Amino acid sequence: MQHDGTQKFVGLDVHKDSISVAVSAGGPLAAARDLGRIAHDVPRLLKLLARLGPAEQLHVAYEAGPTGYGLCRALHAHGIDCVVVAPSRTPQTPGSRVKTDRRDARLLAHYLRTNMLVPIGVPDERAEGLRDFVRLREDAVWALQKARQQLQGFLLRHGRVWPGKSNWTNLHITWIRSQRFELEELRGVLDHSLAEVLRLKTRLTELETQLMTLIEAAPQAAISSRYYQALRGVAEIVSATVVTEIGDMRRFKRAGHFMSFVGLTPSEHSSGGDVRRGRITKAGNPHVRRVLVEAAWRAQYRPARSHHMQLRLARVPAEIQDIAWKAQVRLHQRYRRMIARGKSKQTAIVAVARELAGFVWAIGQKIPTDKVA
Repeated sequence: MQHDGTQKFVGLDVHKDSISVAVSAGGPLAAARDLGRIAHDVPRLLKLLARLGPAEQLHVAYEAGPTGYGLCRALHAHGIDCVVVAPSRTPQTPGSRVKTDRRDARLLAHYLRTNMLVPIGVPDERAEGLRDFVRLREDAVWALQKARQQLQGFLLRHGRVWPGKSNWTNLHITWIRSQRFELEELRGVLDHSLAEVLRLKTRLTELETQLMTLIEAAPQAAISSRYYQALRGVAEIVSATVVTEIGDMRRFKRAGHFMSFVGLTPSEHSSGGDVRRGRITKAGNPHVRRVLVEAAWRAQYRPARSHHMQLRLARVPAEIQDIAWKAQVRLHQRYRRMIARGKSKQTAIVAVARELAGFVWAIGQKIPTDKVA
């Protein structure tokens, strides 16, 4: 088959059992052409793409979704340029009330042709495995919190209120075990609920131990994690989340791009000279945003280098230690100033988390290229 030398921009609307295909091969104003729907089968898709032109002329895009990155990796293996794009950043047609798979494929082809799509980083299989394990640990945290809430709710409904200050300590667990109920049904609820809490806590501990082992077994991820741990509040779990969710920080040209990616930039509605800024957008990666907000709470305390922090700093170059110290000073000052102006703790912490993201970005730029996860 004869092919012209023009570049072909292919949009795929991917589902677990089907792929809708469209191509844009004309000028910028030319409409994308629908190529129909095929089964979700890589050899069949490659056969269809081969009819459009040689691999070096093809550019493919599809939105990130539950089918993962396997299709993108398969196309790369055959020399075809493929990007996975963020669905939340795909342009939307105003006023359109028609949404079909074929229409979505045509729009992707058109937006790829006009360079209007925002690609996301596609991790290798090892990095994706680490990311999935971090998310498994996060799911275990939510499950444990839910089980604890259910047990506390049960005790509260029956007038059993813990008189201590700290929950889920050994004393608290002993107090829960000491509760007595006359009805067998209630004793059963207490026994099973407490057993579930203890089981989930043990599971979480095992997952965290295994996660640290997996991180250390991957040299690139281990080095990146150690660099980020120079920051106060960014310990093993936070750094592991950043490493596995973000990968190469150099793909963000500016710190503001990274802040926007994790949804820590304020929303804005401006018209003419009227500028209104609201809450953070919460667009982008929620996993990294959550751990950065948790880490930002350490900014309440005055800058200091504890013994544990000194051990972490000893593993990174002096340049990274300087960035980490500047972060401690600046973030604490930022927190104190906002509190002095009457801002709530929650508002101040989110603002600090945004600046912490900037320091994370700065350290990410210093990680040696051959050490990037």
